[in-house]
Amino acid sequence: MRTILSFLLILPMIMTFAQDKNAFPVQTKTVHGIIEGNYNTHSGIQTYFGVPFAKPPIGELRWKAPQPLDDWEGVKETKTFGPRPMQTMVFGDMKSRSNGVSEDCLYLNVWTPATRNTKDLPVLVYFFGGGNVAGDASEYRYDGESMAKKGMVVVTTNYRLNIFGFFAHPELSAEAPYKASGNYGLLDQHAALKWVRDNIAAFGGDPKKVTIAGESAGSIGVSQQMASPLSKDLIAGAIGESGASIKPTMAPIPLKEAEKIGLEFAKNAGYTSLAELRKLSTREVYEIYNESQRFGFPAVIDGYFLPKTLPEIFEAKEQAQIPLLLGWNSAEIPGMAFTQGPYSKENYEAKVKEAFPKTYKEALELYPYGSEREIEISATALASDRFIAYSTWKWFDLHRKNSAQPVYRYLYSKLRPPLRDNTLTSGLAGGTVKKDADAPQAPTPQPVGAPHACEIEYCMGNLHLVDDYAWTSEDYKVSQDMQNYFANFIKTGNPNGTDLPEWNPAQAKDDSPSVMIIDVESKESKAVDDARYRFLDKFYLEK
Repeated sequence: MRTILSFLLILPMIMTFAQDKNAFPVQTKTVHGIIEGNYNTHSGIQTYFGVPFAKPPIGELRWKAPQPLDDWEGVKETKTFGPRPMQTMVFGDMKSRSNGVSEDCLYLNVWTPATRNTKDLPVLVYFFGGGNVAGDASEYRYDGESMAKKGMVVVTTNYRLNIFGFFAHPELSAEAPYKASGNYGLLDQHAALKWVRDNIAAFGGDPKKVTIAGESAGSIGVSQQMASPLSKDLIAGAIGESGASIKPTMAPIPLKEAEKIGLEFAKNAGYTSLAELRKLSTREVYEIYNESQRFGFPAVIDGYFLPKTLPEIFEAKEQAQIPLLLGWNSAEIPGMAFTQGPYSKENYEAKVKEAFPKTYKEALELYPYGSEREIEISATALASDRFIAYSTWKWFDLHRKNSAQPVYRYLYSKLRPPLRDNTLTSGLAGGTVKKDADAPQAPTPQPVGAPHACEIEYCMGNLHLVDDYAWTSEDYKVSQDMQNYFANFIKTGNPNGTDLPEWNPAQAKDDSPSVMIIDVESKESKAVDDARYRFLDKFYLEK
């Protein structure tokens, strides 16, 4: 027994040694103090994991905008990922490498190829996805080494989630110097961008060449940072993968409405004052939130981070005037999410009438239903459009019409290969879960298209770190092409490069703007589905 206990005690040291056996320590001076990371002699990449970028948002700093760090003396070791933000297992398929779960979560990670004389490298800052209720900057699929090898500094950052990151309340607004509350997670992203501005040169990066990117909620965050007067001057480019903060997808709500939601939440939990809420332990807040069965809290039009809705900001040309690359996947969510039942003509027609009572005939023409397979395809398209594709299209449409900067659109269409382990099934967030009664069920044996989040490991060059799927040479080719498009865009604001199909920016007045279909043989095509998005655009404007 004593031998086993001794082994368990030294196991973390063995694992650390195994991870770092090809590295030696390196130090870098940030504006607040010296940090120590690792320089891998095999990859040539330096890594700094768990770098603090704001004070821990705990105690009296819970539900406050992130506060600047204090300077420290000596050397702060940054060789392991910091704790991930507080969250429950909303998406069981997320695979974290972080050091636990904590309110003290404001840490970022840096990968850099810089040598001692390198400077002015382009910078990628990546925001993870997870519905603003889950996620972690340490996940394998977001790993920055592969992108850093393309000649850039890569940063992934945590931000507060769910009740810890988006809770609004009248008393919180009253105490804030900007007289608003909520949006703490978005302000964390902004604080990370300020850290990059102030420190990235020490890692060989150029603070004037920062491209922000993200997927799902991370993409929604990109759209919000692009719209915010606080962040728009900190970024030189933006990449959005499936999502924008535009109705019906996680659009911000007025401050008074957000405060009312927060006030009612607190009263239902039995707390009538902010002082009582602040005295609660992490466990108590965590359990109260989980017991409520809420799926997070909405972002807020707070007059500070977001002065207006995103369409209003873009239509006034007040957003960051930067190149934008964005797109979505060909089957973001299964058609069953819309039909809530069989792919029969009767059920499908009834659901369309229910969703569009005044315009169902036009909807049925745009999303036809001649056979069961066609119903599955149309239901998948309709579910995906309502879930996240329309909002991303609207972001695309707003920026191309209200900016002189180039806008590039893609449709990711590569079907996934089979899973290596037939006891697993694909999850909702891009990973896998054990196959049981609670796991998401594939509606048919033949997939309609590429599901939500499946492109992340391709565009970041991380197939080798995600071993759940039986990757083929075709998968590696798609990954190489998509990663090169992204890397070129980060470096130059233009995705085009050697040995890649030409990708033209969309023109402002084109009713059928070009789209890059990313697949085994990627190709540019005129858009064929934009009539769907114009239909939904009119529908959501009238609601």
